[in-house]
Amino acid sequence: MELRVLKYFLAVARAENISAAAENLHVTQPTLSRQLMDLEDELGKTLFVRAHKKISLTEDGLLLKKRAEEIVELVSRTESELKNDDKEISGDVYIGSGETEGIRFIAKAAKQIRDSGYDIRFHIYSGHDASVAQRIDRGLLDFGVFLEGTHLEKYDSIKLPYSDTWGVLMRKDSHLAEKDHIEPEDLWELPLIVSLQADSNNEFSGWLMRSRDQLNIVATYNLLFNASIMVEEGLGYALCIDRIVRTDGDSVLCFKPLRPARSASSDIIWKKHKPLSKPAEVFLKYLKDNIR
Repeated sequence: MELRVLKYFLAVARAENISAAAENLHVTQPTLSRQLMDLEDELGKTLFVRAHKKISLTEDGLLLKKRAEEIVELVSRTESELKNDDKEISGDVYIGSGETEGIRFIAKAAKQIRDSGYDIRFHIYSGHDASVAQRIDRGLLDFGVFLEGTHLEKYDSIKLPYSDTWGVLMRKDSHLAEKDHIEPEDLWELPLIVSLQADSNNEFSGWLMRSRDQLNIVATYNLLFNASIMVEEGLGYALCIDRIVRTDGDSVLCFKPLRPARSASSDIIWKKHKPLSKPAEVFLKYLKDNIR
């Protein structure tokens, strides 16, 4: 597969129309159609479902789209790094993270780097640990911020000097809002909204003293802001970490910590035995200086 053809494929997948994609790519429609048919012949797969005015992707087409986006992004990053002037460091740093207040250490280091005159740009990918790890392994991210408990054997890492506090996000008019802490039995009969990562890892079964099938889990979430709207609408109580969603002022929400208390530290990680780009090396130096 040629990179040029993959870019053609992505343009058509995004436009959902060959004529529109051909216009954007500045090629003729017959040329583009022929390239796509050759790609399907090369792979032995049907990538598109062709209708009168719109085309859509088959399951094989969706898989290729995901991989093609990663390939094109990786090639673009590699070209940028290789063209970087040794005397003047500039470029991009890619960081993946779940939602945590610990990201402030990243932001402080990034600001110091920009204030020092480096032309370095920072790109933040939000996702849970598994998706961040996958992108690091594929070379799409330089660093990842992982919550405590993640297996770090194949990564180099630094522990961030910050711990997140676990608790329950609820409406202020809830009967539990009067309590200073939330205990396991408070939640046994209530509708719960839990993070996708915590749910897949069965992270809270020990603290709750109940297995998943004994709990009333009504929803899972990846990003807490979306879960907070579910809480606002009265769907349930969200198990989450503090200081991600605003609960002060006129917010209808409040946060109550767990008892026994649960907290989680964070590590910033990068792949072992993989050379970092010069901008990534600069970022790591500033981050280490801040942590010291």
